[in-house]
Amino acid sequence: MAAATSAAASSLSHATEKPYSLAKPPSPIPSSIFSKTLPKSYPLSHKPTIKKTLFTLTAKNPIADVISGDFGDDDKPREECGVVGIYGDPEASRLCYLALHALQHRGQEGAGIVAVNENNVLQSVTGVGLVSEVFNQSKLDKLPGDKAIGHVRYSTAGSNMLKNVQPFVAGYRFGSVGVAHNGNLVNYQTLRAELEESGSIFNTSSDTEVVLHLIAISKARPFFARIVEACEKLEGAYSMVFLTEDKLVAVRDPHGFRPLVMGRRGNGAVVFASETCALDLIEATYEREVYPGEVIIVDKDGIQTLCLMPHPEPKSCIFEHIYFALPSSEVFGRSVYGSRQLFGEILATVAPVDCDVVIAVPDSGVVAALGYAAKAGVAFQQGLIRSHYVGRTFIEPSQKIRDFGVKLKLSPVKAVLEGKRVVVVDDSIVRGTTSSKIVRLIKEAGAKEVHMRIASPPIIASCYYGVDTPSAEELISNRMNVEEIREFIGADSLAFLPIDSLEKMLGSDSNNFCYACFSGRYPVLPSGKVKRVGNFLDDGLNGSVESIDGGWIQQKVEANSEQKVEANSEQKVEVK
Repeated sequence: MAAATSAAASSLSHATEKPYSLAKPPSPIPSSIFSKTLPKSYPLSHKPTIKKTLFTLTAKNPIADVISGDFGDDDKPREECGVVGIYGDPEASRLCYLALHALQHRGQEGAGIVAVNENNVLQSVTGVGLVSEVFNQSKLDKLPGDKAIGHVRYSTAGSNMLKNVQPFVAGYRFGSVGVAHNGNLVNYQTLRAELEESGSIFNTSSDTEVVLHLIAISKARPFFARIVEACEKLEGAYSMVFLTEDKLVAVRDPHGFRPLVMGRRGNGAVVFASETCALDLIEATYEREVYPGEVIIVDKDGIQTLCLMPHPEPKSCIFEHIYFALPSSEVFGRSVYGSRQLFGEILATVAPVDCDVVIAVPDSGVVAALGYAAKAGVAFQQGLIRSHYVGRTFIEPSQKIRDFGVKLKLSPVKAVLEGKRVVVVDDSIVRGTTSSKIVRLIKEAGAKEVHMRIASPPIIASCYYGVDTPSAEELISNRMNVEEIREFIGADSLAFLPIDSLEKMLGSDSNNFCYACFSGRYPVLPSGKVKRVGNFLDDGLNGSVESIDGGWIQQKVEANSEQKVEANSEQKVEVK
């Protein structure tokens, strides 16, 4: 119990201080959260001088490509979800709704908000679909109060994921608690088996529910100590916000796999969100990241901050900067736009080619393409136009149209492409199916040559930390070398961002990022069974008899976490 509840008091960062450096050493030996003197709290309206305590951040977010559910051409990684928490604003639920809009790119299949009303009752509205489809004026009117948390979720299907839409709310002996989670717990199945053996009953197939059960059975006092005790039993990725009748709590795993930031509105309201773009929309000022291993408690007495143990080496998810995060966001203390622009400049330096025009695969390849074009001294133009009105399903003509899914989403501009030597910049190649169709589309529009430039290293391994990932056998770079991939996609030349150049660009922080998707070296190995979202998710409403175990299979891994782990072709990693 003592080990499970050990934590250290640390001070909050001031809005004017620079983000912590991932290259700094771990913080000193922590004291117990049950020491006689708890960290001094301060009023919400007060912005204190900060003493920073360092925590280690380990984020591993290799990519996961997912073919779009209905016409199979969205061969891209999928971020699993985004979270928001707001304390101290009379319009908390409406601000939460807007912040979720800003985080919609992190999950499009489900959304939910939980708020505390004037009677101190947690009220919830969740649903399947986009934020704008789940919420309307009347639903938001049912969520009064000055405290709220929200969640957007990515899954693999529509109605069958309803039971797993967050935030989850549960009652226990001392009240109710809501939780919204971004990440994936690699020891979920072990923990769930132990809890079920003790009599716990689960309502969903989500690993987030384990956290609620751990909080409910904890005997620690006060409430935040229950969260600390629960989180110290978790392994893997988690950036979470909790809501009780009188508190908002933000937690980030000791490795710092997933991003979580803190901001403040002009009226003193405290805001937590997965990305800074959510703060921008609701006019909250970015203060700092929630540190890896940190627990921040916000209530009427102010803010307290604690530190979980232990402090492993930081391993932030590099794919946040490559693909997941919005370019306008600041993630892990770095501008996403600035990172992608540098990726493009590096590509132009290490893999130059004679060309007439540089284009991007929109939207994720645009910033890297701008960097490539500027460095190469060649004009950037919009050679592909993306349709932003593509729905989830389409009725295809009886006479099949080749590359139907890609053509629905991307339209080539013949005036830009015809007779030209074209450099096409994209963020990544996963299975390679979409890339081959894009190359064919551009050549059919009259391009003389097509040269693909990829703003990330080759992806050879799956992710266990909250990203929808195919098996290693499905990853084209795990099966083919660069020349074989070039031939498969039909490009005249192909080049990836070299991993050593990527690490050099990150400078002193390079060792603090996770490159597992490029190397197969995992900071935290899964134990027992692991989950995957890619092809199936059983949410308790639909599903075949074969999937009765929720799509789980035993995953054998080597003891040494620095050894390359070949992903099983059946491997599953479930979303939040």
